[in-house]
Amino acid sequence: MCLHAVEILLVEDSFADVILMKNTFNKMKTFTNLHVVKDGIEAINFLHQEEGYEQKPRPDLILLDLNLPRKNGLEVLKEIKLDIRYKRIPVIILSTSENNEDILECYNCHANSYLTKPIDLQGFYDCMEAIDHFWVKLARYPLNY
Repeated sequence: MCLHAVEILLVEDSFADVILMKNTFNKMKTFTNLHVVKDGIEAINFLHQEEGYEQKPRPDLILLDLNLPRKNGLEVLKEIKLDIRYKRIPVIILSTSENNEDILECYNCHANSYLTKPIDLQGFYDCMEAIDHFWVKLARYPLNY
């Protein structure tokens, strides 16, 4: 079990998906702190602790939607994985796209996982439970980096 709460940055512009994820993680009573930003620019500001995010923690895990306003998820992924300060942070792509080119491009840019958002509530819950099981309960994160 993780010795500290896992800091998760959720980058998602759909209010409904954000509420669903918050409720799901709360229901699972998982040992996480979920931080939410609604677009790619805010995600980068969060990482750099700028523009109102100065006191926010470094995320241990990033859940990243692909279709975002201002700076899309692929652009954010590339920026994260090219920056030595952030490239070790696992990034899970959560997208409605099942397009093989999108999936291939994300893995080529070093996404740690690509998950298609389920359209039904049980599927969504199962997906979040799988993320919780592996990335929160099993995976280990360095404390000082």
